[in-house]
Amino acid sequence: MSEVMGDEMSGTRPPVVVRRQEQPYVAIGRSVRMGGLAEVAHQLPKVIGWLRDQGLEPAGPVFFRYRTVDMAAELEVEAGVPVAVLPEPDGEITAGTLPAGHYATLTHIGSPDGLVGATGRLLDWAAGEGLEWDMTEEAGAQRWGCRMESYLTDPADEPDTAKWETELAFRLADLDRIGVN
Repeated sequence: MSEVMGDEMSGTRPPVVVRRQEQPYVAIGRSVRMGGLAEVAHQLPKVIGWLRDQGLEPAGPVFFRYRTVDMAAELEVEAGVPVAVLPEPDGEITAGTLPAGHYATLTHIGSPDGLVGATGRLLDWAAGEGLEWDMTEEAGAQRWGCRMESYLTDPADEPDTAKWETELAFRLADLDRIGVN
């Protein structure tokens, strides 16, 4: 796969393909229109509070997991937190496992307003590399095996949105079958 230079103007680091192990997590899911993502973000304090109440610690940064994407209709999104051990679900708190596999990743540096552009760059890069997503399309909706935005910067620690880092990680179709480690 070719190396891609970062786009300093957009605040992104170059895309790379990484292999990830499966990761347990807890989340609250919602179906929202694109303009309703704030409703999903507002679920994160509930998830973190639930973890605290259970005596559990996050095992990584908070994230959004996009299960389905239909820009003309709704997105099925989870606001989640990785954990070391999979707990039992509780009410609106669900528990699951992010799948192992190869992921195309890109780190966006800057305001969340730039994530749509960063997503486009990652999708375009993968297409140029001939990579296939772990995704199916049906009636205009994309159903993803795993498509995530991990929020690496805690706004409480860094209030300047121009310095926030968000990692996009989209699972690829099985690369083992074509000999990529």
